Amino acid sequence: MRFNYFSLGYTAVLLMLVHACAPAVTEQIVTEPEPAPRPEPKESLTTCKTLDELDNTTRSATEDAYVLYRDQVRFKKYDAAVDLWKKAYYTAPGANGRVTYHFDDGIKIYNHFFANAATREQQAGIVDTLLSIYDKRMECFEDDGTILARKAFDSYYTYREYVDMDDVFDQFREVMNRKGKEADYFIINPFSRLLYDNVLDEKISHEDASEIAYQIFDAIDHGKETCEDEYCEAWEVIDEYSPDLLSGLEGLRGFYNCEYYMDRYYNQFLEDTTDCDNVTEVYLKMVWASCDPEDARFVRLKETKEKVCYVAPPPPGPLRLAGAALNEGRFKEAIEYYDQYVSESDDTEKKASILLRISKIYYAHIKNFPAARQYAREAAKQKPNWGEPYILIGKLYASSGPLCGPGRGWDSQIVTWPAIDQFQYAKQIDPTVADEANKWINRYAQYMPSVEDIFQRQLKEGSSFKVGCWIQESTTIRAAR
Repeated sequence: MRFNYFSLGYTAVLLMLVHACAPAVTEQIVTEPEPAPRPEPKESLTTCKTLDELDNTTRSATEDAYVLYRDQVRFKKYDAAVDLWKKAYYTAPGANGRVTYHFDDGIKIYNHFFANAATREQQAGIVDTLLSIYDKRMECFEDDGTILARKAFDSYYTYREYVDMDDVFDQFREVMNRKGKEADYFIINPFSRLLYDNVLDEKISHEDASEIAYQIFDAIDHGKETCEDEYCEAWEVIDEYSPDLLSGLEGLRGFYNCEYYMDRYYNQFLEDTTDCDNVTEVYLKMVWASCDPEDARFVRLKETKEKVCYVAPPPPGPLRLAGAALNEGRFKEAIEYYDQYVSESDDTEKKASILLRISKIYYAHIKNFPAARQYAREAAKQKPNWGEPYILIGKLYASSGPLCGPGRGWDSQIVTWPAIDQFQYAKQIDPTVADEANKWINRYAQYMPSVEDIFQRQLKEGSSFKVGCWIQESTTIRAAR
């Protein structure tokens, strides 16, 4: 489409000859037309140089460049397009004062060059150009945060080797501050990942990180409530990833408030109020969250725990101290007392039980999966042919989809392979856990990669494969059926 920003019409002069009936001198009457109204120029939305500011010769050449480069882009002839695009873009970055597609076209052109660059040095230079295009667009046209969001998104997923992730985090944070619960859906997962990593790396205070986490949760709730069509599926993917990933920060006391824990875990308690392990796990989360003792939900949890989990208190010593610390949500102190008992006791059966209890504390409350696995393995050593430690390790692996990948897709799906290995081994050595093992196998087998995903990666079912991330286990390739 060729730029024509002003339309001028001229009406021809109307000459009317009026002939009299009687012989006389012919009178020529000339009617002057009213000039056509000049169209009001549309308001310019840019602060950058526009075509209207160019002299006629430069403007004509620049308009031609706009038209010609777009023809080349349409046919994906990016090499032929780039010089024409540069002429148009650098001469009049504000275009007609309203359109912005030339920025999108520039990003498309240079993304093509980035994907086909021969060296890292070439890619680095191209990234500089790409980021400058985003910046120029935000300089020329007001941005509500959407363009900054796109810049941060591309930086995170495509240019991450050439950008500073701290800068990208700050960009995501600025978008969230500007747009609030209306934040673009595509920033939620990468922003959540960077937030989680920055907390672990102590690059952000817990107070600031907690505030951001709640902003993310509000955006997810709003997105799910207001989404339409295919965007609803996108929000479902986000909801499967971000909250699970950020739940890994529950091990920081005070990071989340009581309502967070009630919203996330109270239904887990209601699903099975007779299982002591389930009741205790949820109860301790509410203790950790410093929930109001008068809250009716907390009262019910406490009463149920006292009813279904009562055991006679142990004699004075490390176990009694550990139990008291645990019931008050002092998890690390409880672990210290449990460790003391294990180091002093000769009762291998009891030691195995305590080691598994420590493993569950690390898993459910402190959210330290490597430590949880370490203690589960120690428990298994104390009591051969005991399946429960391996059930727990399998759950650790199966829960690692958000830690090891984006929540869906290959990296998140392959964690199911070593998880199922653990469940299968548990029932192989201990028939008493077969029902529970089969329950978890049936649940997670459906989330294994598809036959197509395996084939696309030139892998074969039945072959050996090493799962990375924190798991670092060799397993067997299997497909979901």
